[in-house]
Amino acid sequence: MTIAVFLGSLLAAMAVGIPISFALLLSGVALMWHLDIFDAQILAQNVIEGSNSFPLLAVPFFMLAGEIMNTGGLSRRIVNFAMALVGHVRGGLGYVTIVAACLLSALSGSAVADAAALTALLLPMMVKAGHDKARSGGLIAACGVIGPIIPPSIGFVIFGVAANVSISKLFLAGIFPGILLAAGLWATWWWTTRKEKLEPPPRKSAGEVMTAMRSAGWALMLPLIILVGLRMGVFTPTEAAVVAAVYALFVAGVIYRELTWKQLHEVFLNAAKTTAVIMFLVAAAMVSAWLITVAQLPDQIVTLLQPLLDNRRHERCVALVIVVGTAMDMTPTILILTPVLMPIVKAAGIDPVYFGVLFIINNSIGLVTPPVGTVLNTVAGVGRMRMDDVTRGVLPFMLVQFAVMFLMVLFPQLVMWPAKLLIG
Repeated sequence: MTIAVFLGSLLAAMAVGIPISFALLLSGVALMWHLDIFDAQILAQNVIEGSNSFPLLAVPFFMLAGEIMNTGGLSRRIVNFAMALVGHVRGGLGYVTIVAACLLSALSGSAVADAAALTALLLPMMVKAGHDKARSGGLIAACGVIGPIIPPSIGFVIFGVAANVSISKLFLAGIFPGILLAAGLWATWWWTTRKEKLEPPPRKSAGEVMTAMRSAGWALMLPLIILVGLRMGVFTPTEAAVVAAVYALFVAGVIYRELTWKQLHEVFLNAAKTTAVIMFLVAAAMVSAWLITVAQLPDQIVTLLQPLLDNRRHERCVALVIVVGTAMDMTPTILILTPVLMPIVKAAGIDPVYFGVLFIINNSIGLVTPPVGTVLNTVAGVGRMRMDDVTRGVLPFMLVQFAVMFLMVLFPQLVMWPAKLLIG
């Protein structure tokens, strides 16, 4: 009955169009009434304490870093560097998109920010070169999925806080899976464009490649600084976010000199707005998380799934979350399901870091699945395309990403072996 009250109130609130953050609060109130422990002070206290977390400070700083990089010329220089590297290959603009997405992912950790930057910079070039606009938009949307996986990642920060899992380990464990997803997109783009008769641009000379690399050098230093700092224990993920924001601000304002005082105000404002939405979601979700613990919902679910857990097979338990994320955005999905799923994960004997990587991958792919598809909406809006066209274009890439995730479910060593090498 308790499970029905929680899910029923949450889904009913969402069905009538109430924003997810307020729907979470309403489901929390419903649980309090059901458990006969309603107290407005408890509600307020959990809302305040929900966002009062030092690791969550990484969210606003990573959002700020992403905004600065898009406005201050760092993203554009990375795209130009990728163009110099692989732009001359047949279908090269698609490969440029994939390489640039991996590099941008190592800078901002935001799927929406990366997708917006790639759409604005590359979609017009791809259409002008003769590529199908729907397919090009679909590739860019699929590349946005890599953003929350290759560190730094806002998704890993939120999951790490909600699940009490090391964020540094999640960051390092996400590197190789992100590269695998990029390889899958590379192969899919080659397959879908192999019959196109488009003339690629001429190969850049070694001097031009070096010039592009020097131009992007300051931007390319950032992921190296973050990863080495995390691996060597120089700073925590939260401090890494501050380093990323300050470094991006310094490079954009002092080195490249493309960020003006007027733009700086807009950058801070946009980052603050996005952060406010995420942090209120986190605060509201912590109310439900506390009540889920009080009501012992995880224990009830573990009891229901005990026949499945007795097998202790990684793939069977992880497969339970394959469809999660297709109906909701990433942040609320993480906040709602993590408190429920983590006891099940521990009961099944699954490594929390391994599960966290797969969980974030699954929810990242959910960003390009309709009807929500936040990244799809971003590409459609920035690229001035119909949502139906972007959805049609992303299908082959999305299917390959699901296939790569299934491989990681079947073969956990694809995630854990490289992670152990990096974590040490």
